[in-house]
Amino acid sequence: MKLKARDRRDLAVLSALLQDALVAVRDMAWLPREKRFVMVANRFRWEAAPEPVPASTEAEPGPGDAAADARFAQTPDRLYSRRFAGLCVERVEQAQLRGLDLKQRDRFLALLSLELEADGKALRLTFAEGVEIRLKLARLCVLMEDLGESWPTQWRPSHLDGDHLDGD
Repeated sequence: MKLKARDRRDLAVLSALLQDALVAVRDMAWLPREKRFVMVANRFRWEAAPEPVPASTEAEPGPGDAAADARFAQTPDRLYSRRFAGLCVERVEQAQLRGLDLKQRDRFLALLSLELEADGKALRLTFAEGVEIRLKLARLCVLMEDLGESWPTQWRPSHLDGDHLDGD
């Protein structure tokens, strides 16, 4: 998949596709000379996800429950997938961070949304745990491209209390 966002509607599509993506701090960079922000995300493939099994079926296994893991993984209607995706935001004039220490390069963040501010002059990348990246833009131009093949996962992200992720 290869997509470009040049307006709010396009950006809403990218935001939906990237919701719950996992991003390592080390896999993000603002390149001021190029006026570009880039990142590689491990995205959940919402577009390919089957509907969740109703709550009355067997519960998801906990970590370390090998027998339950095997049963869960063999349930075809519960197999999901992830894949890496590259995101490039062009024409970035300034990058601001909130709640993020760039020295924690091995920290993983869960992306919640991409949102254009009301005046259209800044893009906000909102992550769980109060982390936010605000990119001041000359003009909206965001590119997303899937990288490599997808891989199976048995975990489907779920939101328990707004921005807390469970199961991924």
